[in-house]
This record gives sequence, structure tokens and C-alpha cells, in this order.
Amino acid sequence: MNILIIYAHPEPKSFNSALKDLAVSELTSLGHQVKVSDLYAMNFKAVADRDDFQSLQNENFLKYAVEQKHATKTSSFSPDIQEEQDKLLWADFVIFQFPIWWYSVPAILKGWFDRVFASGFIYSRGNRYDTGGLKGRKAMLSATTGSPKGAYTPYGMDGDMNEKILYPINHGMLYFAGFEPVEPFISWTPSHDEEERKQYLEEYKKRLHNLEEIPSIPYHPTSHYDENHQLKMEYR
Repeated sequence: MNILIIYAHPEPKSFNSALKDLAVSELTSLGHQVKVSDLYAMNFKAVADRDDFQSLQNENFLKYAVEQKHATKTSSFSPDIQEEQDKLLWADFVIFQFPIWWYSVPAILKGWFDRVFASGFIYSRGNRYDTGGLKGRKAMLSATTGSPKGAYTPYGMDGDMNEKILYPINHGMLYFAGFEPVEPFISWTPSHDEEERKQYLEEYKKRLHNLEEIPSIPYHPTSHYDENHQLKMEYR
């Protein structure tokens, strides 16, 4: 497969970096083609603004989604956005490697989503979720936490990991874009224990050797919703 890794951590000696490096080496050894977007090393611009477009449909009033749609039609995104979009179209499987900061992704990764997941390219009024622009591709989150696993349970202090923390990413970003999200790989508090870090690396190695076997996260297709965007009674 063609595998793209979107990596968001500022420290090359971090455990996130170790997970990213392991993925590159293992996947390459298995015969996959691998590309990495190291957002910090790239100094990727996180702020969405008018500089994201080489030409504007309306010079007097910036409506960002409208300009994204225009740039999609005219191939006039800034080069850094276009390069990331080309990588996404190349990829069969995308891995997002990041630490969970403030219950979400680091700002540089959020900016990547804001700028790269463009209107017209990723979605339109009638094309999103199971009909989004990246349909046919899979994606997986590989994240690290600062709190222990027990804190992220349904009754945990930090809220359920899958339903509260990662849902906005897996459903609201990846699935919305057309990806088929698979079960995430979580390294719980890896900074606390050297032996646990070694164990996580071994577990991740096994995961990387069986990418096609990872269960997908079951989300409803758009056909299961009515004209008011409500889930139809037969699917509740």
C-alpha cells in the first residue's frame, strides 16, 4: 500500500517520534511505500488565511470555504496545501501520529486539517462522510496520553476516549472526509515507564504488520439519516 504518516510532535527524541520511526521502518520492510509529513520539521503554517490561495474569487471579502472551493476548481492553493492534498490522493492508508493535548490534537495538526481538508476537495453539500472526497482510503490515529487508561473510561475523570475524546477526530474529521477510520492505537502515559514504552513499541509493531486486519469503526452512512439530518427510526 501507499501509506502516509502525518506526524505532529516538536521533539525528535519523543516517544511519538519513536512510534513514527518504527512505522516507517516496519512498513518499508514489509514492502509498503511510505511518505511522512513531519509538520513541525516542515514548519507547517497552522493559521488559515488569504495567503492560502494564489488567487481569490473575491478580493474584498474573505469567505474561506468559498475560496477553498474556488482554489479546488482552479488549482490555485498555496504550494504547501497542494502538496499535502497530493499526498492524500496518493495514499491508501493514512496514520496520524500525535500526543493528545487539551483533549484534542496539537494546534499545528488542527491547522493542517483546517487548511488541507478543503471545501470542494474533501467535501461539498452532497458529498461527505461515506461519500467524502477521500472515500476508499483508511485512516488510523496513533496517539499518546498524559493520563492513565482508567481516566478515559465512560465514568473516568477525562471522559471516554472513543466516544468523547477521539469522536470529533475520527467521525468529525476523518469519516467526514470519506476515510474509513479504523480502531486507534493508544499509548497510555508512555512517559512514565521505560518498560511500558518497550511494550507499546512491540504492540505497535504487531499492529503495523496487520493493518488490513484492524477493525473499522462502525459509523452510519448518510443514507441512514433523514432530510433533517436525524437518524431514521429503523437505525436507532
